[in-house]
Amino acid sequence: MTETQNPGTETRNEAELLRSLGRLARGLSALFWGLPASLVLCAETARADWLRPLGIVPVLAGTGLLLYGLWQMSDFQKQERPWRNALDRAKLLGLVNFGLCPFLYWQNKMPGQSFFNAAVFVLVLSALLFLFNLNVVLKQLGAMLPDETLRHETLLFTTLNRWLLVGLLFLGMGHVVFLHSPRLQLTLGASSYWLDRFSFWALTFFALLPLAMTMALIWKTKQVILDSVFGAK
Repeated sequence: MTETQNPGTETRNEAELLRSLGRLARGLSALFWGLPASLVLCAETARADWLRPLGIVPVLAGTGLLLYGLWQMSDFQKQERPWRNALDRAKLLGLVNFGLCPFLYWQNKMPGQSFFNAAVFVLVLSALLFLFNLNVVLKQLGAMLPDETLRHETLLFTTLNRWLLVGLLFLGMGHVVFLHSPRLQLTLGASSYWLDRFSFWALTFFALLPLAMTMALIWKTKQVILDSVFGAK
């Protein structure tokens, strides 16, 4: 005698799945808008004066939006361990970013404080690791969604993004060593200026390219969820 599933249980499970997918879509939207917002707000807080009257509120809002997005995604597929581990790592790094981002404001007010400079340096490393792990989250998410094209694109571009971020890390370390080596700058002479400018634009390229591709993957993943599950066109 075969067992039949309770219709009430099936309806409840379907409602829970739809609710978790809805929160997943909202979380992806928060990540999509939070990534550029947090980058701009953190950069302007660190170097500009026009955000000073607002104190640490802008950077907390930007990094908090990223945390909100990851929190919204937590209800989806709780039983999938690789997905949960990647999401938990991203949330931990998001908390680190949220806790360290006020040092951008304090370092702007007191640039001579070595402790504030060290905290900002740790924040930069944490932000790179956050973007790295966010790509792992997207890869695991793409593997669970029923879209073969999205799965292949997510695997390809998240791998490329992670290699670009590794390159950015090594390039940034080389740039820091160059800036803190007056003897090396004197040895290079006039070419040190052009090397400094090349390093700046290379760092900008290696930072913005993976960020842009990550945002594109987030948007496409969200659209796949809306189109295939909710029937949105």
